[in-house]
Amino acid sequence: MKKCFFSFLFSLIIGGNVFASGFQLNEHGARAMAMGGAFAGLANDLSAMYFNPAGLAFIGGTNAAAGTALIAPSAAFRGPSPSIEETKVKSKLFTPIHFYLSHQLSDKLVLGFALNNPFGLGTDWDENWVGRYMAVKTEVRVFAFHAIAAYKLMDNLSVSAGFQYNYADVEITKKQKLAPFNADAYVDLKGTAKSAFGFVLGALWKPTQALSVGVSYRSQVKHSFSGDVVTTGPSQLSASLPNAPIEAVLTTPAQLTAGIAYRFTPGFVVTADFQYVWWSSYDTLKVTFASDGKTLTASERLYKDVWIARLGVEYKYSKDLDLRAGFLYDKNPIEDKKVDPTLPDSDRMGFSAGIGYRLSNAISMDLAYLFLRFNERTITNSIESYSGSGFAPMNGTYNSYANLFSLTFNYKF
Repeated sequence: MKKCFFSFLFSLIIGGNVFASGFQLNEHGARAMAMGGAFAGLANDLSAMYFNPAGLAFIGGTNAAAGTALIAPSAAFRGPSPSIEETKVKSKLFTPIHFYLSHQLSDKLVLGFALNNPFGLGTDWDENWVGRYMAVKTEVRVFAFHAIAAYKLMDNLSVSAGFQYNYADVEITKKQKLAPFNADAYVDLKGTAKSAFGFVLGALWKPTQALSVGVSYRSQVKHSFSGDVVTTGPSQLSASLPNAPIEAVLTTPAQLTAGIAYRFTPGFVVTADFQYVWWSSYDTLKVTFASDGKTLTASERLYKDVWIARLGVEYKYSKDLDLRAGFLYDKNPIEDKKVDPTLPDSDRMGFSAGIGYRLSNAISMDLAYLFLRFNERTITNSIESYSGSGFAPMNGTYNSYANLFSLTFNYKF
């Protein structure tokens, strides 16, 4: 019984949408966020280390920047069909960070270091809601450390390459029905990945003073998680409940971004980016026992490759004040039939605005606000079950939105 319960449990708890589009973060600098994230063709502050590190070659001297984003998501589910009862996730605030440091070694070579959270967020539902056997709490954090070199091949052309090391942790909790005993068990899985490596490449070309074109590539990163599952339930059943070390591999996708920036006047620039994300790399998730490496379960995910389109504008209102705005449209990689409350994802639109203000010759700050509106998504063909025993499709309607704020301080030594 124990092994069968193990297999069923993990196919549900870890086979969900833990690393889907909604957990990918692109808010790594308030200036870029205010411009809808359309920054690969401009790349003229230190957040270039994420959006297009080749821009670092045009930033002279020694510089530092640090900040955070405040992300307040909201999601609700109406169902399961034919019911229209609505359940909302608990309110939570997520605070991904960004830190950058650069130093110009010569007229051509600039080195940089960056720390940010390229993936994160989560959901937290009431422990007694209708989908409690699918998800109660899910939270993911990825910390990425970058070492980057950018080099000017010509006065108007630069290239870059960087090394990336990731540390990640994940926590997933849900309930599991013990049908023969008319009781519930509470399942808590925690895992960490400490040896995940990748790389980033970039190029930036400025054919005229008004026009610049950039491209950047971020590689896949393979995260090897190790952790434990802890299951609690009625004391008389404790011997049969699974508690054991497990391992799993999750690969975050490669992505390619191309961007363009055009200065209509010295104080007015328009930017546009197209970002392509290879989510199809997430096709199967296999979980193994840590003790002997035997496969516990393999869950087919079959994500689709998707794209994100971005537009941004920046206007220099005065010597010390810049005004910014942006728009984005982000496709999601999950088929309708596989959507579940671990991540109620859908296509989304984003509307952003912000300012940049120079406090002194050495210090400036950027502020941004972004509203993300997820398309209402009604599922009629779900193959995900909300029943702890047997099959009951999680058909219904998901509604989500998010408010994001960001602040970055910049310092020139």
